[in-house]
Amino acid sequence: MLGVIQALNDAKVETRGTITFVADTGEEGLGDLRGTKNLFQDSLKGQIDAFISIDGWGLGITNIGVGSYRYRATFKGPGGHSFGAFGMANPIHAMGRAIAKISEFEVTADPKTTFNAGRVGGGTSVNAIPFDAWMEVDMRSSDKASLEALDKKYQAAVQGAVDEENRRWKKTGQVTVANEIVGLRPAGSTPLDSLIVKTAVEASVIFGYQGKPGEGSTDSSVPMNPGIPAVTIGGGGRGSGSHALDEAFDWTDSYLGTQRALVLAVAMVQQAYRSRPKISATSLRIVVSGFVGAKSSSCGVVLSRRTLRAPSMVNFLS
Repeated sequence: MLGVIQALNDAKVETRGTITFVADTGEEGLGDLRGTKNLFQDSLKGQIDAFISIDGWGLGITNIGVGSYRYRATFKGPGGHSFGAFGMANPIHAMGRAIAKISEFEVTADPKTTFNAGRVGGGTSVNAIPFDAWMEVDMRSSDKASLEALDKKYQAAVQGAVDEENRRWKKTGQVTVANEIVGLRPAGSTPLDSLIVKTAVEASVIFGYQGKPGEGSTDSSVPMNPGIPAVTIGGGGRGSGSHALDEAFDWTDSYLGTQRALVLAVAMVQQAYRSRPKISATSLRIVVSGFVGAKSSSCGVVLSRRTLRAPSMVNFLS
């Protein structure tokens, strides 16, 4: 994104309408897309005509936003000595039962629907029955009905696990569970025949792109949900092992990602202006976004804004 800004400034490129570049936070993990949510619900509410997010590697295009529910389930009990209080319901055992149930869920491959127990914790000592335990669970689908059905399965599995643990042990002291939503990502999509998707594909073909737009969980899910035109594009280069210990990135040809982002941003503001000839250039705004971290506290930071009036340098769609 910074490369696109520098190229526009160095070449003194002028566009119709505004291209606003933002660096947002909270895209990953428990950040819950809070940067982009702030952008659309507060910072630039009602002012964005189209949104381009730069995320990941390669030259892929995302036009379907995957939704997700993320929970932190906390299991609690009185706790006690592992020998002296043996026979008491155990929060970690209850959590283990819940995870075992979750692992047996049957989900659809199309639309792709997924689940994952990603983090667990609890207990104080190997020789103590814990008084609490917790797990964080992620469930995803681009289809709202599939996601809602999976959520109901999850709720039933967690409560069923607690009930089983309490029935197993008759001693005083019951296990309870509290589910806290720690992430709620909206699902949505931008149609293949929309201006922004067609422009993204045409711009990408110039740089060798031969694929088809797909689905993913990115910042674009936020504008896609209410129907604001949005796509996510890769930043170039090659990668592998996303979120694994052997995750790697190869810079080879990564410049193509920057060039593609530049062409798309300028082409999009030009094409949007042409498709709405009665609109004032000063009221048209295209946002290009890149995220800067998962846990930072700020969001929606405007790095550069150019409201210019001369014709675009990009005319390949004219």
